[in-house]
Amino acid sequence: MALPEHFELSNGDRMPRIGFGTWQASDEVLEKAVDAALEAGYRHFDSARAYENEAALGCSLRRWIGDNPARRKELFVVTKLPPGGNRPDLVPEYFNASLRDLGLEYLDLYLMHTPFAFEHVPGDLHPKNPDGSMRVDLTTDLIAVWKSLLKLKESGAVRHVGVSNLNAEQLARVCAVENPACLQVEVHLLCQQPALLAEAKRLGVPVVAYSPLGSKALADMLAEKTGRSYPDLLTLEPVTRAAAALGRTPAQVLLRHALQRGIAAIPKSTNPQRIQQNISVWDFELSAAEMAELNALDRGEAGRICDFRFFPGVEKHPEFPFKK
Repeated sequence: MALPEHFELSNGDRMPRIGFGTWQASDEVLEKAVDAALEAGYRHFDSARAYENEAALGCSLRRWIGDNPARRKELFVVTKLPPGGNRPDLVPEYFNASLRDLGLEYLDLYLMHTPFAFEHVPGDLHPKNPDGSMRVDLTTDLIAVWKSLLKLKESGAVRHVGVSNLNAEQLARVCAVENPACLQVEVHLLCQQPALLAEAKRLGVPVVAYSPLGSKALADMLAEKTGRSYPDLLTLEPVTRAAAALGRTPAQVLLRHALQRGIAAIPKSTNPQRIQQNISVWDFELSAAEMAELNALDRGEAGRICDFRFFPGVEKHPEFPFKK
């Protein structure tokens, strides 16, 4: 079964369905990893203001582009509005800061990172109260923020805008104004989100999966804090069995599973060999039986890793998307 390697967007632009994630990487490590990813053939790069490493990503991308403007057109560069910027009047300020740090003339996609908001504190992307809880801005107008993102397209500094971490009801509200170019959410074997994916498909919104390999580093960190146990997806028996049968790595099986479900994925690695393996997923196919066995591993909400409750107090926000 041949799968499309890109999503076709509204103006004919193409977003590669395998991208490169950049969360939780220091500047020096990230630059080397991005260099390896460019060499391996990645052209879709995902970042965020909240990751605090846009400058390092931009440095690698600009070095690769050099003095050849045609190379910039090969890239699909994504970053995100942080929760502290979720006010209509602040969107241009945060967008321009990201564009400046990346050092690019334009972005391909700009996402609203979360539907909830922190207070705007210059120089502090994660402002906290004295008790350690987040300084949450409870007055967020989700639709007003979305309309402000849409206005960015008029400047030509960004070609597409989209959303991240919205639930199905929030996505429908946003789409009533204008469809986002994509919805980026956590999707992996334990958190497959079939209802949300079905709603996105009904609305005509492409879905990009973050943490498609399970984000083991985040899972381990949260396990220490919460006592919840998150298995390593790469070691699950149905995954390793399919990998052995196909002569592939467990990570390739996980990524192929996402692709055959009709979504995109942005795996992250800093190992050059795994970086190459993670994009080499177009020349094999999981059988219907293998897909069914992997689908059966879904834990629903219990499988979600990144519910943002590691930011104490965000669950009180009226637009918190993961209410129990």
